[in-house]
Amino acid sequence: MATVLPQKSGTYTFASQPRAVPQRKKYRDPMQDQQTAVPYGNIMYDRRIVRGNTYAQHTLPATAQPDPIEVQRQQEIRRRKIAAKRAKDQLRPRSPDPVEGRKHIDVQTELYLEELSDRVEEADVECQTDAFLDRPPTPLFVPAKTGMDVATQIYEGDLFDFDIEVKPILEVLVGKTVEQALLEVMEEEELASLQAQQRVFEELRNAELVETQRLEEQERRHREEKERRMKQQREVLKKEKETTEKIGARAFAQSYLADLVPSVFGTLSDNGYFYDPVERDVETGFLPWLMEEVEKCIGKSVLGRTMMDAIIRDVVKARAAEYFKLEESQRDAERVAAAAQALLNEQLKEDAAGPIGEGAPAPEGEAETAAQDEAGEGEESRPETAPAEGGTGEEDGEEDGDE
Repeated sequence: MATVLPQKSGTYTFASQPRAVPQRKKYRDPMQDQQTAVPYGNIMYDRRIVRGNTYAQHTLPATAQPDPIEVQRQQEIRRRKIAAKRAKDQLRPRSPDPVEGRKHIDVQTELYLEELSDRVEEADVECQTDAFLDRPPTPLFVPAKTGMDVATQIYEGDLFDFDIEVKPILEVLVGKTVEQALLEVMEEEELASLQAQQRVFEELRNAELVETQRLEEQERRHREEKERRMKQQREVLKKEKETTEKIGARAFAQSYLADLVPSVFGTLSDNGYFYDPVERDVETGFLPWLMEEVEKCIGKSVLGRTMMDAIIRDVVKARAAEYFKLEESQRDAERVAAAAQALLNEQLKEDAAGPIGEGAPAPEGEAETAAQDEAGEGEESRPETAPAEGGTGEEDGEEDGDE
């Protein structure tokens, strides 16, 4: 609570010797204003005065270290601003770089051209001056008079008594100062009580936070224990279910396979899946080899018979040709003999029918010569293709007989 300071007995008075107001310049000096900081005259615009509620503010002592996170955030913001400015400068349209062997130059684009030159034009001018004289002092500025001068006589104490006139002003100033001091003291005491209440609240909040964390940890342990036990129970139930299913499957399989195994073995044996190894070896190894050897022997015998048939055919054809030639020669001999006999009979008839002188028989040598001439004429008149045609018919008959 605020306390009231005890007041001294008597009235507070202030006395000071009057003095003239110092002369000030009409305009301020900008260089002096920059060098000396302007003191704050109004607490409403003083940055050191805290505004608003101070309960939630975190005030750091003068010796406290700055927050590294805040410093890093400020540096990151400053870095982003610099990067944005650099990117903006890069995006600004500029002239392209000059090609090799050239360079950019400044060109005037104003409406009125101005002659540019590397060297400033200079001109030398001379003049004669008098010797330097001391500068006269600057005359004092006296404003021009406006109006008319009037004089009056005022005695001491007629218009203004400083001690009397300054008393109410001093009372107001002193009262306001004391009131402001009391308000500051009350505010300090209120801040101290608020800080104490805040400390108590923080202690209570920390205790409640610790209790909350303990309860949360206890709840977490209970929840984990519950989940672990539920998981164990589910695993036990799952194993029991699997065991029951296995037992039922085993019983069903035994009952189903009791009649299935004999029928399966019977079907497999009927289909030839169960066989004698010796019989299978004979069927897969010996019989194929035997068949190959038999085929080879049969092929050889067939080849021998074919060769024998070809040889016999050739021999038969040769003998048929010889037989044909022999028959032809026999037929020719028979024709010759028949022709000779006919001529002989005719000659005998002529001899018998003619006169005796004329009918004398011809000698035997002439009769034989005549028979041979007729036989030669008969051979020449016989076609040449007859033996070939006769031989071809005999050969075809022999081939048909062989077949």
